[in-house]
Amino acid sequence: MNHRFLLPPLLLAFLSAVPLRAQEAPAPVAETASPAAETIEAAQSILDYLLEGGPFLMIPLAALSFIAVLLIIFYSFTIRQGAVVSDKFMNAADALIRKQDYLGLIAVCNRENECIARIVYKTLDFATKNPTASFDEVREVTEAEGTRQASILNNRISYLNDISRVAPMVGLFGTVIGMIKAFESIGKSSGVQHMELAPGVAQALVTTAAGLVVSIPALIFYSIFRGRVQKLIAELEAAMTHIMALLAAQYKRANYRASSRREGGEAE
Repeated sequence: MNHRFLLPPLLLAFLSAVPLRAQEAPAPVAETASPAAETIEAAQSILDYLLEGGPFLMIPLAALSFIAVLLIIFYSFTIRQGAVVSDKFMNAADALIRKQDYLGLIAVCNRENECIARIVYKTLDFATKNPTASFDEVREVTEAEGTRQASILNNRISYLNDISRVAPMVGLFGTVIGMIKAFESIGKSSGVQHMELAPGVAQALVTTAAGLVVSIPALIFYSIFRGRVQKLIAELEAAMTHIMALLAAQYKRANYRASSRREGGEAE
């Protein structure tokens, strides 16, 4: 198995966090090494450092790093205003509610893949199937679905937070294993020699650094997406309030017409 493919995107930042492995002084040459050769040599040196952490620990960290990169790319395209509330849908909903074309608005909601469209669909579906329901009951359905959509947005980005917490724990586990190896070397030898302690201490430091390299970017992007989600939820609540105000006006108008008809019938 070629270990070069275990280098995840986020662990490439490890290049700037550790020094290159000390090498013997090369013999003077007439020409300097090419940039490509220097890049390959540096990558090989970093790969050697990473492999010192042990495959059983570096592979999970590589997997966490790869998943974090995929989530960051996915959230960049999905957590945006157009996926939650769009002006196009709000304008269509405003016009159709004023016309009392609820079936037409339900059809529009089925075509759109927005959070506000799902909320409006649940609201109108309940209202059309239960014509005798009061406006307070319809509003409860709207609030319940709005809470569910907000929870979906918050839970979606929680995976990045989980990665930012798990990665340091994996690194800490490697630190414990490395220190155990170091103390085993001390116990087995008659005297403390730095060459015997070096492998265990190196594994401890490499796994800790690798875990932090994965955790820190994941935590930064989680904070960015969390702020974006909170802003989108606020816009979603404002859109829900606007929709419910329009529906409340339609309910009042319908009740006024019904009461006028009853009064007219009693007068006759």
